Amino acid sequence: MQRIAGRVAFVTGAASGIGRAAAIALAREGASVMLTDIDKDGGRATAAAVTAAGGKGEFRGQDVVEEDRWAELIARTLALFGRLDILVNNAGIGIGCAVTEMTLEQWNRQVAINLTGVFLGTKHAIPAMRQARPDGHIGGSIVNISSVAGLGGAAGLAGYCATKGGVRLFTKAVAMECAAARDGIRVNSVHPGIIDTPIWTKIDEGGIIQSALGIPPGANAVDPLLVAAGAPVGYPGSPNDIADGIVFLASDESRYMTGSELVIDGGWSAH
Repeated sequence: MQRIAGRVAFVTGAASGIGRAAAIALAREGASVMLTDIDKDGGRATAAAVTAAGGKGEFRGQDVVEEDRWAELIARTLALFGRLDILVNNAGIGIGCAVTEMTLEQWNRQVAINLTGVFLGTKHAIPAMRQARPDGHIGGSIVNISSVAGLGGAAGLAGYCATKGGVRLFTKAVAMECAAARDGIRVNSVHPGIIDTPIWTKIDEGGIIQSALGIPPGANAVDPLLVAAGAPVGYPGSPNDIADGIVFLASDESRYMTGSELVIDGGWSAH
């Protein structure tokens, strides 16, 4: 049985990794999906995969820091699909750098994409989710992708931790606003641990995190040694592990969850 049949989802950062896996999983469960990313080739490939999974999808280029583009794409979603039920704020970046070496530009870029992008998506999605649907469904589900770095500190990731921690508390605050409004919109955060995606290589280009963990230079981003240092289960998670959690939060199975943290980290936060 398709768990979110007939609903419409909007997924940012959908060109690869967790965003792509989430879009495909949502489509398999019956949702139509608006896909966005700055990587247009990757986004189109995800749209093709959504279609291959039996779903409906449309890709549009988007930089999540641009408010006018958010308004335009939410309007496009409503015009194309007639409704908006699910928002997955997934787009994000990380820069591995000692805080004393981090430039203001690097700090601001992480804040803009990881935190301001989540704010803008949430701001523009809520009015669309409050609109009545022909099938009587009310409300919606906003899923903000944070990180285990939003639950605890990590050497070399001060900017990333700050923004992902901000996503965590922003999620809780908006969840309380929507609950008080009785609008049926639930807002939750997902906290992935070490997931086998390209972001780890991009984050630690200078090797500062591997050095802090005592990992030999040259080890792969998801090398067993690195994983063992961060995930007690001894292996990295896959994007599908996170996508399954996103589908759960998007579905009515999680109808009594809002302002919650769904941690999927192979035991990292149990340290």
